Amino acid sequence: MSELEIRQFPCLSDNYGFLVHDPASGETAAIDTPDADAYLAAAADAGWFITQIWNTHHHFDHAGGNAALKAATGARVIAPEYDRQRIDAADQWVTDGDRLQLGTHTADIVYTPGHTMGHVVYHFAKDRLAFVGDTLFALGCGRLFEGSPSDMWTSLSKLRAWPDNTVIYCAHEYTEANAAFALSVDSGNPDLKAYASDVAERRSRGRPTVPTTIGKEKAANPFLRPDDPALAAAVGMAGADPVEVFAEVRRRKDQF
Repeated sequence: MSELEIRQFPCLSDNYGFLVHDPASGETAAIDTPDADAYLAAAADAGWFITQIWNTHHHFDHAGGNAALKAATGARVIAPEYDRQRIDAADQWVTDGDRLQLGTHTADIVYTPGHTMGHVVYHFAKDRLAFVGDTLFALGCGRLFEGSPSDMWTSLSKLRAWPDNTVIYCAHEYTEANAAFALSVDSGNPDLKAYASDVAERRSRGRPTVPTTIGKEKAANPFLRPDDPALAAAVGMAGADPVEVFAEVRRRKDQF
C-alpha cells in the first residue's frame, strides 16, 4: 500500500488547507473548503485531481467553498450528519464510527462535539495521522461556540488516547498566541517552555507550526491536561474534577 501524500497551504487569513492524495488510486480528498481557488491551485501544482471533499464542521471557513469546488471538480462532498441543515452541496452524511476510503486507505469518523455540535475529525489510524479541524489546535483547542466544557473534554479525551506519534493536522495557525496563553497557566512546564521557544523561532522565519503530534500536545497543551494535578494546582483548582479544570482554563483563554 502506497503512503498518503499531503499538501498543506495557507488559506484566508489564518486557515490551512489540506489535500490528501493516494498515489496508487489517484484519489485526492480536500479537507474542508475555506477557499476553493486555493485548493484548485494547490491541486494543479501537485498534478492531482480532487475527487472527494471532507468537511469537519459547518463554519463558513471550513465548508464555504463546497459548491464552487464541487462545480469545478465534480468531487463527492462528505459532511457530518448533525450538520445536514447547515452544510451545502453534500452528497454523503457521516457520523461517529463510520469509515471512508481514500483508495486503499481508511479514515475513521470520530464525533467531537464542543467547538460545534456537529464537528467530526478524520483519523487515518493505520497511517498515524488525523485531520482535526477546530477541535484540537497546536497548544490549544477550539472555542466552545455550541458545546459544553464536558462535551469538549470528552472529545479531546478521544484524541488524547491515540498513539503519541499520531500526526495532527489542525486547521489554523494559532500556535504563537496559544503558546503565550499556555505559559500564563502552566509556566512551570518544561515541555511547554521548549515547545513555545520552538514556535517563536518557527514563526520568526514565517514557518508553519502545523502539523503537530499527539505526544507533543499531551506534554504541553493545557487543554489536554486538566486531569494533571500540576495543572489543576497551577490554576488554583487542586483536586477538582477535570471537567471543572478544563472549563476554567477555557474561560481564561476566552478572556486572555
